[in-house]
Amino acid sequence: MLAGRYNPVRLLLTMDAPLKIENLTKDYGHLRAVDDVSFDIKEGEIFGLLGPNGAGKTSIISIITTLEEPTSGSASVFGYDVAKQPKEAKYLTGCVPQELVHHGFFSLEEVLAIHSGYYGRWNNQERIEYLIEKLDLKRHRKKRVKELSGGMKRRLLIAKALVHEPKLLLLDEPTAGVDIELRATLWDFCRELQKTGVSILLTTHYLEEAEALCDRVLFLDHGKLKLLGEPKQLINELTEREVVMILKDPVPPVQHPHLISQTDHQLIFRFASSKSMGDLIAELPLDIRGIQDFIIREGKLEHAFERIICKSHEY
Repeated sequence: MLAGRYNPVRLLLTMDAPLKIENLTKDYGHLRAVDDVSFDIKEGEIFGLLGPNGAGKTSIISIITTLEEPTSGSASVFGYDVAKQPKEAKYLTGCVPQELVHHGFFSLEEVLAIHSGYYGRWNNQERIEYLIEKLDLKRHRKKRVKELSGGMKRRLLIAKALVHEPKLLLLDEPTAGVDIELRATLWDFCRELQKTGVSILLTTHYLEEAEALCDRVLFLDHGKLKLLGEPKQLINELTEREVVMILKDPVPPVQHPHLISQTDHQLIFRFASSKSMGDLIAELPLDIRGIQDFIIREGKLEHAFERIICKSHEY
């Protein structure tokens, strides 16, 4: 935690990347949890850190938040090395942890006021009111934290992470076990924060969320960086599109390398997402007037993840 006398006014926001990870390695005894990982996050970017359980995601977040020290390599927030300049790095960072945190007998608004004080924000009521309103916590502001439901506690953690207006937000499995309403509220809020220039590092097992939200994603497995890129790019390169072509009348057997099934009134093809529908139709010995309709099932980020991560787990 930051000392109460720390003066945030003296902190300069540098032109460096919001988050820069360089050759980061973390060992726990003989176990290497993070293995020479490097990446950075751009201003206003939502960046997905994805991988199966035990991939090293939480270890990286623990290093960024100074809960763990790296074995080698470094992590910096706007140029401030988290190990050497933790106060500066923490002031610019907000973190929503994976686990719910117990706050004893304090009320919700007391927790936010106390947390503001950690960052030297003694007159922070306007920000607190904004977050209480934005996260639909008004009815619960006077309740003690122990009286809140799991979903409301999750909202409080988000408010805590944002109470000092950080420029980098870390979300470690923020929607695990929460209802659809909170999930939608959180993602809408993330998009609003992004528009103000806040950079977001997200870990999630819900890959459809990462596909919809993230500008770039990184696949991590056994501590190693497996793949890094834009979701659409990875889907295009690593997944297949399935096309069901519905015919008006039966046609003779069709010969095509991507045909996987043919019946009287339909043809089913599967091919790389990078291949266009126009190319497929041009290759077929069919009169397009005999085609009644198409059903197209596009590849998803989940399929790219399965190809890279699940394949590496096969024996």
